Amino acid sequence: MLLKDNVPIAQSMYRGRFAPSPTGPLHFGSLVAAVGSYLDAKFNDGKWLVRIEDLDRQREVSGAADDILRTLEALGLEWDDEVVYQTQRLRFYQQALDDLIKQKLIYPCHCSRKEIADSSVVGINGPIYPGTCSQNALPLTQTIHGHALRVRTQSDCIVFADVLRGKYSQNLKQEIGDFVLRRADGIYTYQLAVVVDDALQGITHVVRGADLIDSTPRQIFLQQLLGYATPCYMHLPIVTNNVGEKLSKQTRASAIQFQNALTNLIQAIQFLGQNPPEELKQGNIASFWQWAKKNWRVEKIPHNCNTISGDYMS
Repeated sequence: MLLKDNVPIAQSMYRGRFAPSPTGPLHFGSLVAAVGSYLDAKFNDGKWLVRIEDLDRQREVSGAADDILRTLEALGLEWDDEVVYQTQRLRFYQQALDDLIKQKLIYPCHCSRKEIADSSVVGINGPIYPGTCSQNALPLTQTIHGHALRVRTQSDCIVFADVLRGKYSQNLKQEIGDFVLRRADGIYTYQLAVVVDDALQGITHVVRGADLIDSTPRQIFLQQLLGYATPCYMHLPIVTNNVGEKLSKQTRASAIQFQNALTNLIQAIQFLGQNPPEELKQGNIASFWQWAKKNWRVEKIPHNCNTISGDYMS
């Protein structure tokens, strides 16, 4: 079921979302994800929500969240409902963790990163945890500090149908291993938070970059354990720079500039396989969105989840 404040809600309406991390300004790679998720929601007469994923305060850049929201507004990306901040929802993550603890699916782990790297085989996301601490007991009445909390995975394959890529499967036990839901410093991890947030916000469709497709089986696994519905997933092709690196803050991607707003928007939908008419370039943001919402075609998006190179400078 889908939940909002722990109350089931109807699934009849499309509810999508864009969930940036405030680690820097909005760049072209993030814009592609924002535009793709927004258009898919609006074409289907749905709602589009914005969530700021600000759990990791060490990586957060001061003022970045407000800057991202201002940029979205300047580009005409209008969100529905209030903006959600993960740091304001910690109690919900703990409630979900407590549920898993009651199911005896969580155990404390004291292994360091070096110990894991030294004793593990490498999987699709780095070292696979070897289960060193898997026999550790976690008393239901005791809060463990200074330890990471891991969830026990299973050998069954998690399978889902991605709108663009088709069937995708992953054996969590063999390819990922037991993964962390709360770090030793007390921070809840992305995998847990995103699952809880999507359920509480009633998200029915997740449209995001293909770099996150490997995380989807973990999220579906947690949805199953927690009794949540699984959204429909569509992973968009990601933008890379001239040397094949994903366009990101880490690779010094340029921030979107307001004076180039229309140009950036047109480039974003072209990257997603859409074919705007030439006269759209002479119009304004309002006319752009009027055309784009009406003419959005998922079947034109490149289906291959490999990266597509492009040098997009604002």
